[in-house]
Amino acid sequence: MSTQSRNFGQWKILLVCPDAGLRSALTPLLDEFLPFSPAVSLEEYPTRSLLEEALSGHGVNLCFVDVTSREEWALALLSDIAHLDPKLPVVALHERSDPELILKSLRQGATEFLCAPLTEDQFCAVMERISSMHRAQGGANAKVVSFMPVKGGCGASTVAFNVAFQWKRITGGKILLADLDPLAGTVAFLAKAKQSYSFMDALTRAREIDEDIWKGLVTSKNGLDVLAAPEHPVHGLDASNNPAELIDFMRSIYEVVLLDAGEAFGPWNVALARLCDELVLVTTNELPSLHAAQRVLALLDAQRVDLAKIRLVVNRFRKEIGLQKDIIEAALHMEVFHVLPNAREDMQRALVDGKPVPASCPLGKGFLQLAEKLAGKSAEDAEPAEKAGGLGGLLSIFRK
Repeated sequence: MSTQSRNFGQWKILLVCPDAGLRSALTPLLDEFLPFSPAVSLEEYPTRSLLEEALSGHGVNLCFVDVTSREEWALALLSDIAHLDPKLPVVALHERSDPELILKSLRQGATEFLCAPLTEDQFCAVMERISSMHRAQGGANAKVVSFMPVKGGCGASTVAFNVAFQWKRITGGKILLADLDPLAGTVAFLAKAKQSYSFMDALTRAREIDEDIWKGLVTSKNGLDVLAAPEHPVHGLDASNNPAELIDFMRSIYEVVLLDAGEAFGPWNVALARLCDELVLVTTNELPSLHAAQRVLALLDAQRVDLAKIRLVVNRFRKEIGLQKDIIEAALHMEVFHVLPNAREDMQRALVDGKPVPASCPLGKGFLQLAEKLAGKSAEDAEPAEKAGGLGGLLSIFRK
């Protein structure tokens, strides 16, 4: 395993280690791989009351316990920790490899164990498992929603921008709007947000990033954090530029993460489609857009993206021209999740002001309803689009 520059995020650590040798061996590993993680160090085994105070008063979410200095005391301590906080990951520190004691420590509540001599590979393997478990148990539990156009010009960025502000309005939670389109990102422009850094700065530092660094990368706009795209297009993001670590970090500090992505083609955007919890696929009801939507759905299916998480949104719907809702659903073999009306003047006024479309107009109400649906809030269904006759023959264009 390569351990170079590896960082497992921020933790609040309790270290109970009477053994000076184990303590001195562990400290550089904590400094190297868990930087910016405050640690409370106890050189004696605490009583239950002191333990309870340490766990509750310092928000501890990772514990290391020396189990060899005084075996009975250490095993009792592991039992107390398991009783007080069953989900707290606990690493038992062993002066030597003793299979019987290792088994006892695991039975008393230890999650993992480390045996002297403590090595980087051993430490990183343990932290990999603990980090994965921490995420699975909700340590990094933000909902991630990606907005993706079926082709350029469908308005996915304006949809993401407006939904983000409406989501903030209805939940009041800590929300991130991240523009991860390396070629044509416009979120910072839409929000009139000052751009000093971009997601590329965050991506290159994903393994060492912490909340202090993160605060310098994002811009706050009306209570919403905005992460901008690069000012100049960045070509060539491939499979080696994996966004997983960056998105895991976003999950760990926000309640909701909204990603504005580019078109589905290419490994970068496919990776975003796989990593998100819900994928909002934005189209219009024009014939070329529906043709593009079919191609995108086929691509995502071939790339093993779960089609069940796709939410099809028809933007700038014009009932007098183009395809109607029932035709779209039949052509794409997928329900339309939401329809947004065409309101060019309202959108242009909002763009000039750098503000979301107000919910007092039909388009703003549509954005509000979409945010409510995605957030799982109760909302009245949008007005169904009118059906048009004589368009059934167009279905043959889309049939495989």
